Amino acid sequence: MSLAAPGSYARPSSTPPREAPVAARGLAVQLRRLFGGPLTSVATVILAVIALGLGYQIVMWGLVHAVWYAPGDGAACRDAAGACWAVVPEKYRVMLFGSYPYDEHWRGALIVAIWIVWAVLSASRLVPSRAKILGWLALFAGSIVLMKGGVFGLSPVGTDLWGGLPLTFLIFGGTVAGGLPLAILLALGRRSQLPAVRWLSILTIDVVRGIPLLVVLFFAALILPLFTPDWMNVDKLIRAEVGMIVFFAAYAAEVVRGGLQAVPAGQDEAARALGIGYWLRMRKVVLPQAMAISTPALFNDIIRAFKNTTFFSILGLFDVLGATKTALQDPNWVRYGMEGYIFVFALYFVICSALAAYGRSIERQANARKRRAER
Repeated sequence: MSLAAPGSYARPSSTPPREAPVAARGLAVQLRRLFGGPLTSVATVILAVIALGLGYQIVMWGLVHAVWYAPGDGAACRDAAGACWAVVPEKYRVMLFGSYPYDEHWRGALIVAIWIVWAVLSASRLVPSRAKILGWLALFAGSIVLMKGGVFGLSPVGTDLWGGLPLTFLIFGGTVAGGLPLAILLALGRRSQLPAVRWLSILTIDVVRGIPLLVVLFFAALILPLFTPDWMNVDKLIRAEVGMIVFFAAYAAEVVRGGLQAVPAGQDEAARALGIGYWLRMRKVVLPQAMAISTPALFNDIIRAFKNTTFFSILGLFDVLGATKTALQDPNWVRYGMEGYIFVFALYFVICSALAAYGRSIERQANARKRRAER
């Protein structure tokens, strides 16, 4: 009588790894995929005809018959059969700077230029990480001083007049700069051995994640001042920014917590065996690995934070989208709203694509460091 377990497919020894299959590439391979059978060929031809027809109409409307320059009331656009891109050069100052005083638009333009230049420099390896962080903090503080004025001979401008792309950058930068450290603290607090810290972190994360961003902004900007004394009331922009920071931190905390759980427990145990304290272990051993693991998901939240700046328009603070809507209320240009919103779409697409590319570069660098460490 045999004593072997019936139906077992377990092998007593491991087999050597096989080579990965070679990816099929080339024009002939792609053509075989598109015309592999009768049904596939018909679907390919139909979709190609639809794509060519739409592409032709878009080119004729957006390029061939388009009007690029129409000073004054835009009369040249009314006789054209294509798009009226002239609305962009005619209204770009309102779109980019909102209701900020016209003579002070150079301050907003300077902020946008400095942010773009420093973002490009920060994406390179030439600037050390500590210099990047200090540079962004200095840039953020300098941008607020430049927008607000009242010092260095700059005329003061109230926050109710801030708008456009500078306001979008400031809201986004403040949200990430304030929300990321808070997210790390909440993630560490949720894994804390202290019950009060753990439950307070869990309560904060779950409550904020359970309500929409609009409710958070309404509560921070409009409801909260009704229940606080006058000496505690601060500017509406600051209250709304705090709401954005807490909302971002609640979602990012769960991403960071996932990274912390993915770090092998032996890493922390080995550091603890060496007598390293809690905060030094977290700062030097655990958090760098957790943040490297969390980078792809974390950049999803960062890109979402940039797009969430459009919600500030419901509070009367006009970002690029809100300022564009205001600019297109001119009776001479109101019919060309599609061209104006396509311009804003292109602006958001370029910035969000740059953020996504930067996130992928950080992920590649982290993977390269991991491979070097494993050798």
